[in-house]
Amino acid sequence: MSEENLTAADNATTRKPRVAVLFGGRSSEHAVSCVTAAGVLGAIDRSKYDVIPIGIAKSGQWVLAAGDTGQWSLASSSLPEVAPSDRTVTLAQIGGEHQLIVASPNEVPKELGTVDVVFPLLHGPFGEDGTIQGLLELSDTRYVGAGVLASAVGMDKHFMKVVFEAAGLQVGPYIAVTDRQWRIDPESVRKRVDLLGYPVFVKPARAGSSMGISKVDSLDDLDAAIEAAREHDPKLVIEAGIVGREIECAVLEGRGSDAPRTSLPGEITVAAGDHEFYDFNAKYVDDAAALSCPAVMPEEAIARVRELAAVAFDAVGAEGLSRVDFFYTPDGAVIINEINTMPGFTPKSMYPQMWAASGLSYPDLIDELIQLALTRKTGLR
Repeated sequence: MSEENLTAADNATTRKPRVAVLFGGRSSEHAVSCVTAAGVLGAIDRSKYDVIPIGIAKSGQWVLAAGDTGQWSLASSSLPEVAPSDRTVTLAQIGGEHQLIVASPNEVPKELGTVDVVFPLLHGPFGEDGTIQGLLELSDTRYVGAGVLASAVGMDKHFMKVVFEAAGLQVGPYIAVTDRQWRIDPESVRKRVDLLGYPVFVKPARAGSSMGISKVDSLDDLDAAIEAAREHDPKLVIEAGIVGREIECAVLEGRGSDAPRTSLPGEITVAAGDHEFYDFNAKYVDDAAALSCPAVMPEEAIARVRELAAVAFDAVGAEGLSRVDFFYTPDGAVIINEINTMPGFTPKSMYPQMWAASGLSYPDLIDELIQLALTRKTGLR
């Protein structure tokens, strides 16, 4: 939508709600965020909403982005990226309304019109971790998804597990490793990992999309895995390997005072080959991962997964949407792995696929999330 059309739409006596789709960002998941945006931009109901694509370059600059979904698709040879621009977009509250402003060097800033809701399709730090949510709260702007605290807790795998344990959820054995602990006393970290037993999974504490994760089968490979994870985050979580099936459940905020809604659980399977586990390439590049939904499980286990997914959603104070991941062990235990407060959201992503299998289509899911955000009050709640 051009600048002129944006302003003209605001001048209409009645207008459609305006949705700013925010994507890209400063994290290592920049490309994944672009792909997620391509899915949403291609499916959102343009007859119902005015849509403004806003990209965030890796530098942190906000720019008016192209609405061409093909530009943001993912290919193994070329990852999509939001390019910097000489025109910067900002969000400000002017006259009691939330306005988009575009500014260029040596030019008077232009108001582009009111924004009713922001759809922050950002993954990883500086977007999914409460930072963007805090900015939107400060500007009194409605947005899709979890608030500041829930986003921060959901991003940090260490504190996420602390919250889950406090809520009575079963969590697998793990240790958290800070930057200082590894720099000052790496031998102590190695000894703590030995107590977990091998194999272990070494993960950046505050990254997603399986970025920087390694499976480690012995002490010989531990240091290299830790250094690989530290390229994404100086803080790490190291988890004991759990024998079990990987089960996921999609959660959608209830309407009004209703309880959270849960989808049928799905199971992730990774095709044999170069993928020992559900890593980045299996997810996004090689099409090696498949979802079976509903997962083939006893009815009581399905009910248990759905119940615990709702507990996890409430435990972190999530809003809008989340995907909750579990291990289902051979002895029937349901062990929570993590919650993702802004899961991948392309039509092929697990979260929309689980809702589609549960009777809610991708376009209707997008509409539901926007409507939830439009009716949710801003500020403390």
